[in-house]
Amino acid sequence: MLGIRFNRRLIFSFLIIPLTLWSNLVEPTIAQPTASVCQPPRKDEYLLFILTQAKATYEDIRATLPPQLPTNFCQYLDDTVVRVGGFNQLLDAQGWARYFNEIVGLSAFVIQATPSRNAPRLPEYKPEPLADGYAVLVDYFSQPEIASELRQVIGTDVGLVTYAQRPYLLALHTQNEREANSKLQQLSDRGFIGIVVDSRSVILIRPVVLFE
Repeated sequence: MLGIRFNRRLIFSFLIIPLTLWSNLVEPTIAQPTASVCQPPRKDEYLLFILTQAKATYEDIRATLPPQLPTNFCQYLDDTVVRVGGFNQLLDAQGWARYFNEIVGLSAFVIQATPSRNAPRLPEYKPEPLADGYAVLVDYFSQPEIASELRQVIGTDVGLVTYAQRPYLLALHTQNEREANSKLQQLSDRGFIGIVVDSRSVILIRPVVLFE
């Protein structure tokens, strides 16, 4: 059995641990008896682990994530984490790991099942700011249903971005300032709270939001 112990200072945003190491990493004792040992990922599933000890933080995490992603408290080595399952795409899990690490300030990392020997190499997640222009951002106040309402109003897919260390829905990215202001006015008339900003200051997390 490998003597590998968890050290939160060595966590990187996109650390991926194969399932073959799972039995070596999980210790038989549990630091907090109220939390069960975290279950490993299913085949072709990616898990997001977020370190937190507070129930209030857990509720905030649940409110931020898409509601269809199952979450629960569990024990990973000496730490209590929020286990987020249901990711079928590595880039989606990595995007949320980066968000919680860099924007929220919580340590987060990704776990994956053992990849097939002949599985193709997955692309690395490299978030970048939007290109020059104007971005129309909508505040969704941690209410996922707003994304669906926004999509119905604008008739196109809605993206998820961060701006000034806060998450927003991306309603429009354009190089036309008049178009951006017109879209903002349209959304304001429909009751949405939005802003127009320099798109170079906006970081794209996901081009098509998963909220339902």
